[in-house]
Order: sequence, then structure tokens, then C-alpha cells
Amino acid sequence: MTSPVLALRRAILDAAGADTELRALMGGGLRLYDEPPRGADPVYALFSGVRATDWSTDQDRGHEQNLGIVVWSERGGARTALAVAERFDAILDGASLPLDGHRLVNLRVTELASERDKDSGLTRVTLRLRAVTEVV
Repeated sequence: MTSPVLALRRAILDAAGADTELRALMGGGLRLYDEPPRGADPVYALFSGVRATDWSTDQDRGHEQNLGIVVWSERGGARTALAVAERFDAILDGASLPLDGHRLVNLRVTELASERDKDSGLTRVTLRLRAVTEVV
């Protein structure tokens, strides 16, 4: 059985990769990674930490996931990072995504926060999501 975390990540990658507007904002292709790409220039996004907790009922086994997507943009590029994060929001909030081995009950964007990284001067926009999934 696929883990609910990996199933949700795969579904997010598929949905985001199919969105031409998002790909254009990211320079022509989806740049969403698990780890920072070596030597890559922004704009790109990373899956950040995830917390999956039991959300089971008497009849169904399920999980609540709290996860993030962090968008990094070039120095002085807050507008680009915000536009990419807002596009992720439009694609994912309330989406009905197919998951391998699981059913997505709901998916909501719960927070969008922007800040400038003190060390690099790059803009970082964090999108927080909450998902509830059930095992099928």
C-alpha cells in the first residue's frame, strides 16, 4: 500500500504539472522538488515538512495531513513567488485529486505566509495545506 503522504505528493505533482499557467510562472516547467536542487536558480518550490496523524473512524482508516509547499524566488522577486504560491492555492484548494490507494476527503489551503530570507535575501512564500484521506 502507498503511504498517504506519498500518494498526496504524487497527486499534487500531477495536478500542478498539468497547469500551464503555473509552469509558465516557474519558467516553463514545474519546479517542485523534495530537496533544493543543486545550483538551480529560483523560482522553484519545495515540499516542506509534513505531519500525518490518525483520522480513523470505526469503519474507515484515515489520516489528517498538514503539509507545506515553500516557493523560493530570486532576490527582489516577491511578486513572482507570491504569484506562484497563489497559483498553487488556486490549483489545490478544494481540489478533488485521485490518490493511489487512498481517497481524498478534502484538501484546503490554510495559510500563505511570505518572508525574506535573512541570509540569502531571497523571498520565501510558504503555503500550508490540510488534507484528510481515507484508505481504500
